[in-house]
Formats: sequence, C-alpha cells, structure tokens
Amino acid sequence: MTQYHFPINRFALSQHGTALLIFPTNSVSVGEAQFVIESPIMAVYEPWDETRGAEIITEHANREGATLLILHALQEAFGYVPEPAIPMVAAALNLSRAEVYGVFTFYHDFRKEPAGRHVLKLCRAEACQAAGGDALAARAEAKLGIACGNTTADNRVTLEPIYCLGLCATAPSAMLDGRLVGRLDQTRLDALIAEAQQ
Repeated sequence: MTQYHFPINRFALSQHGTALLIFPTNSVSVGEAQFVIESPIMAVYEPWDETRGAEIITEHANREGATLLILHALQEAFGYVPEPAIPMVAAALNLSRAEVYGVFTFYHDFRKEPAGRHVLKLCRAEACQAAGGDALAARAEAKLGIACGNTTADNRVTLEPIYCLGLCATAPSAMLDGRLVGRLDQTRLDALIAEAQQ
C-alpha cells in the first residue's frame, strides 16, 4: 500500500454524502509556472460491503430517476459500482437485472473497478479534436505510459476519454477530479498530469 503525505486545508462530503473529499494546501510547479491546487485531490472510498450497499439503495429507491441516482451514489461511496450491487438495485426497483445493467453500461462514467486516486478525462468530441485534442491525448498517454481507459500501475491516475464536456467554445478541454479545464494546451496538460501524479 502506498502512503501519501500532504498538508490538508479542508474536508467536504461528496454530493450524495457517501464519500469524504480531501482538499490539500498545495501547488504544482511545471517549469517556471506555478499552479495552485484548489480542488479535492482524492475521495476516500469505502470497501464494498453488501449492508452498506443496501443502505445506499434504500436511501434513493423512492426518488424519481432512482436507477441513475443509486448507481451514482454507489460509485461515489465505493469508487465503482460493484457487480453484486446490480441485482440488489434491480430487486429494490422492481426491474430486471438486464435493465439495470443496460443503464450501467450505457453511461461511460460508471466503473466496473476502482479508478486511480485522480481521474483525468480528456474530451474526445469533434470540437476538441478539431482544436488539437488528438495530439494532447497522445501526449497524455505517452507521459502517463497508459492508453485512454486505463490506470497507471501505481494507481495514481486514471486516464479516460469523455465525449463532450460542454466547453466547445474553449476547446480542447479536460476534467481533473471533477474540475473543468478549457483552452487546454501542452503546458496546461503537463500541469494537470503533474498535479495528478503527486
């Protein structure tokens, strides 16, 4: 197990209240540029537990759009949607396993296994590709030593493609741990990678 030591500025709960977010007091240097980190550097996930999973499912089961809410809350709590949770969600919502699995696999944000400490998403939609996104994606893959859709061997960074962040006017764009970054260029990408690798 790798241990990381860093000064902590504050804590917060995630959107569904199922994960603890840790905000550092930190900055990253890339060449002569200094970037201040003001986003959570990691979420603290719980290990999969069937009882805890059932609590999360019950908490959201009677809400409108419950399938998506539950899947998001499970991923927020455990870092991914564990396979045993799919039939539990189906039973709670009176749906077939196939229906829940269909929703789970349709949306690219849901994971079958935990992501790295940091998730770097690079927009691969047409506007970002036209603005140089392909070269930036290749650069990120080379710097991290992984292809999109994978996690580094040290579990620090997961590199994922995403198909439109809604920042077409500031393309190419990316997202690091939920923080949007527009007007991405090599310097900004290198800074994001350096931040994620800390």
